Amino acid sequence: MWMYLGLLAALFLGLHNLCKKHALQGNEVFPVLLSTISAGFILIVPFYVGSIWYPEYMLKIGFYITDITWETHGFIVIKSMIMASSWILAYQALKHLPITIVTPIRSAGPFFTFIGALIIYQERPSYLQWIGFILIITSVLLYSRIGKKEGIHFKKNKWIYAIIGATFLGASSGLYDKFLIQNLALNPQTLQFWFCFYTMLVLFVILSLTWFPFAAKRKVFKWRWSIPAVGILLQTADYFYFKALQDPEALILLLSAIKRSQILIAVVAGGVIFKEQNKRKKLVPLFGILIGVFLILFS
Repeated sequence: MWMYLGLLAALFLGLHNLCKKHALQGNEVFPVLLSTISAGFILIVPFYVGSIWYPEYMLKIGFYITDITWETHGFIVIKSMIMASSWILAYQALKHLPITIVTPIRSAGPFFTFIGALIIYQERPSYLQWIGFILIITSVLLYSRIGKKEGIHFKKNKWIYAIIGATFLGASSGLYDKFLIQNLALNPQTLQFWFCFYTMLVLFVILSLTWFPFAAKRKVFKWRWSIPAVGILLQTADYFYFKALQDPEALILLLSAIKRSQILIAVVAGGVIFKEQNKRKKLVPLFGILIGVFLILFS
């Protein structure tokens, strides 16, 4: 079941990436990011209110938000800091790079998770899983060659470094999620509620310094339907992902790879919707990544 939940998370993440690219067009990153997180938070607030006033009913339907210690709050704040940094870098990169370049680079996330799973959780991959990871990394390198034809030189473009940094931080957060869900026994909705709350605080402080005081910046902000959609789709994806992690047999190594199947939506649909270049050439490394994910999933 945890593998199916991982595939559901990948589906919603793929749709989330498409909406994110649309939301960022002509907009600054920070207000979009705060708006999307706020939309996701509003989605979860009724569960928190229901947990206070109707705890038995919320327990019955499986959406009860539990009370947690201050120490646990501290652990969630750390996750919020990690993911806020990752999203800021990723959103900046997505604003300046084609989605068909950004998404495959982020698909290298399982490689970082792979190293962490080996060292921290002592997960032991099979030889087919090794082959799968090598295929993923090789395919990402092939994307870099295609990117040069679009005027994107990987060594000189700062947004490439931004998306690589975002990928590393995202993978670190994925490893940390297993600790939060399994070691601290947090249920998905509790983690999502407080994570959104603290992330909103971090972003609000940043915008108070860089955006709110400047009327000219506020006037050029364009509200789009895709902004709340990003937050709602992300919370839905995270819920399925955290539910998968609740299974003690779930391997973060494999879940991270399964989530990468979202690139099928981002590269194919994104290439059509946003009219990006070299779509056919990008299908070659795309299949390389999918084969790598397949080997990890079915090894």
